Amino acid sequence: MPGFRPHIRTNEHGSLTIGGVDAVELAKEFGTPLYVIDEDRIRQRYREFVKAFKSLYQNVEIKYAYKANTNLAVLNILRQEGAGADILSEGELFIAQKVGIEPRDIIFTGNNKTDTELEKAVDAGVIINLDSIHELERLKKVCEEKRKCADISFRVNPAISPETHPHLSTGLRESKFGIPEEDVINAYSLATDPEYFRIQGIHMHIGSQITVSRPYEIAVTKLFDIAGRLKNDLGIDLNFVDIGGGLGIRYQAENEFITPDDLAEAVVPLINKKIEEHGLRPPTIFLEPGRYIVGDSSIMLTRVYTIKRTPYKKFIGTDAGFHILLRPILYGAHHDVIVANKMNQAPEEKVDIAGNVCESGDILAKDRMLPKIEKDDILAFMDTGAYGFIMASQYNSRPRPPEVLVKDGQYDLIRERETFDDLLRKQRVPERLKPAL
Repeated sequence: MPGFRPHIRTNEHGSLTIGGVDAVELAKEFGTPLYVIDEDRIRQRYREFVKAFKSLYQNVEIKYAYKANTNLAVLNILRQEGAGADILSEGELFIAQKVGIEPRDIIFTGNNKTDTELEKAVDAGVIINLDSIHELERLKKVCEEKRKCADISFRVNPAISPETHPHLSTGLRESKFGIPEEDVINAYSLATDPEYFRIQGIHMHIGSQITVSRPYEIAVTKLFDIAGRLKNDLGIDLNFVDIGGGLGIRYQAENEFITPDDLAEAVVPLINKKIEEHGLRPPTIFLEPGRYIVGDSSIMLTRVYTIKRTPYKKFIGTDAGFHILLRPILYGAHHDVIVANKMNQAPEEKVDIAGNVCESGDILAKDRMLPKIEKDDILAFMDTGAYGFIMASQYNSRPRPPEVLVKDGQYDLIRERETFDDLLRKQRVPERLKPAL
């Protein structure tokens, strides 16, 4: 059993346990596919992040990245821990308000915000993180119409490589995200109208699943040099500097990785140096972790139904496909797979794990060494808490799975399995198309 997942263990029956609960028993009770989330692991990972940065810098706030996982139980765990919200849509704003996050603790960072989203953000009184000068112009019209003043920041594109998968890189020069570094000062100068805008901070987010500190060091240096220019050129002393999220997790034992301590030790000295160099009032540092906090808290359970040999491969067919776990086909992502009911058995055969979606690309795992697989074995896909259920769909008319929260040997159903009626919900058939009775 990989030692880097201390919350995943083996019980006396040779079954996988998470949060002290037998995963095989959960599969029996709730069926498969099934997502299982460990509450204590979420709390632990959040506290690691807070401790790492607050031990080196006094004013730090965590804005959990809602896009990673918006299950209400997860969000309430993080609210209890003190997390704010990094949101990207009107829907995420709605959810953050339902959870009870204070407006001052919400930063709305989506690109290509609609007019309605800008209006809702102004009404809610959250920080609006602007992605372009055009968005600033649109926001000004909203503020004029509503006769309100908005708290704002700008997202900077630092034009650096985060050294991650291309689909996860958001800070490249050619990225759709953020304002180019050379245009940022102009953007802030256009926002110095106190009737409509209260400039609060500056933001960057360079990518996701980042496992080295060097890209952060370069980006933080650029960001604070811009903050220095804002003070010296425009007299703007920022209240916060948001250095984004993106810290990666170990999807495999051999993966390169850094810890929150490593990241804090790399960037906080640079922050302090730049504060002194530019004569800045020390700003609050915002961080936006998502994957790091929830990624390895969860597993996805799926049942084996078909065992199929070809001249080239042995396929293991399960009741989960890419409609349940999209990351393998979207990013070529690797998730370790464990046979939950055979934890004490040694690997003995190489297999591909095939989903049940009618697409040739629906392969959830390739060339995995596993114990001998039999029908009704329960496979556990590791580290599915981030971008797992949140990206699930009803493709092939398959209802989405339930979610269960585990803690100290107890468990709670926190999302019911969808029914076939849910597949048709909100649809309407014109009378002229209905069958005659």
